[in-house]
Amino acid sequence: MEFNVDNLEYINIEDALGRIGGNMDLYKRLLGRFLDGNYLEPLNNALNTGDSEEAARLAHTLKGVCANLSLVRLRSLSTDLEQIIKNNQDYLPLLEELKRAYDSTAEKIAEITG
Repeated sequence: MEFNVDNLEYINIEDALGRIGGNMDLYKRLLGRFLDGNYLEPLNNALNTGDSEEAARLAHTLKGVCANLSLVRLRSLSTDLEQIIKNNQDYLPLLEELKRAYDSTAEKIAEITG
């Protein structure tokens, strides 16, 4: 199976497959579950209500899930977002970038699972 090299900015398939014994069918299922997971809405809600502790926890959870699935760009951005929230800094620009990266990653996942 051949994949678009442009995906590497968003998804490191080889790394992920190494973590799960090379089982591409399993990886596709896990990617589908990720998209069904609705990670951004609760994070947005926590930030909008000023619950920085919950927002940092949700960013940390997103970081872990993305690391396990080798969703490179989202892992990096969620790591940064977690730190910005914990440091009580302006998170809005990074949150917008995270949302754009999520959409791009979802498109890449569709290419892989399609």
